Amino acid sequence: MNVRRRLISGTAVAAATALGLATLSACSSDSAAAANTDKFDVVASFYPMAFLAEQIGGDRVNVTSLTEPGQEPHDLEISARQTAALQESDAVLYLKDLQPSVDDAVAQSEIKTKIDAASLTTLEKHGNEVGGHAAEHDDHENEELSGLDPHIWLDPVRYSQVAEGVGKAFEKADPEHAADYKANTAALVKKLDALNTRFEVGLANTKTKVFVTTHAAFGYLAERYGLTEEAINGLDPESEPSAARVKELEKMAKADGVTTVFYETLVSDKTAKTIASDANLETDVLDPIEGITKKSRGTDYFSVQEANLEALKTALGTK
Repeated sequence: MNVRRRLISGTAVAAATALGLATLSACSSDSAAAANTDKFDVVASFYPMAFLAEQIGGDRVNVTSLTEPGQEPHDLEISARQTAALQESDAVLYLKDLQPSVDDAVAQSEIKTKIDAASLTTLEKHGNEVGGHAAEHDDHENEELSGLDPHIWLDPVRYSQVAEGVGKAFEKADPEHAADYKANTAALVKKLDALNTRFEVGLANTKTKVFVTTHAAFGYLAERYGLTEEAINGLDPESEPSAARVKELEKMAKADGVTTVFYETLVSDKTAKTIASDANLETDVLDPIEGITKKSRGTDYFSVQEANLEALKTALGTK
């Protein structure tokens, strides 16, 4: 099995929350800047974690990300410099088993506060399809299905649950600023609730419920809004689909009225464009929001999610 896609543990929410956290602020991609500031220094594993820390911590915290903008998070190998900075920081916020090198560094560190976002919500198995369309997968794809899907942040409801857990941890670890964290968390949850409502309304009446992506990153989103994700690849964004899988997708696309093959900003669009060309389909971006770059259709989590919603509405055919 690809070591980058191992089983995500489901530690109790209480355990992670009890470890606590504290203050955070503007996010820097230079993790060496994480340590020894006059604020509570928090290292985040990649963008979705850094965004939460910034939103909840506000100006009480200093947040840095181990993953550079534009870098594929699953490929991250922590440098000695980053490891040293991590060791000197006050807290780390990460998603266990998404980035093995981060897990190893966190396990070896003496950081008092370690928050695993995966323990703050529920995770499920998602493969090349969600809620239908039994498919024949090759051996590599079957291996990918043995783990749990880490892409919890793409579901506003699950992301909100993680936010609440992080907020409680901040309050516990830094009680002096607990009121700030509580207010910031409530504001973030309210925005995520509103985003969830926009997705619910926007995708309620569409001509088709099936969409095709380059890899199975949108299982939670599909499940939340009654859609079916058909992925060219499994959970690994860089695995190659079998010829049988490609043929099946082309047949399915025609049967289900699929118009678009989605690809993402941080991975090559070659496979998506090849299949789209063969099946006479359009291509478009559906962003897994693993990082924000100049290519992103937005400047933060919310604006990119809004762009994702519009792309889905167009592809699915809003009635």
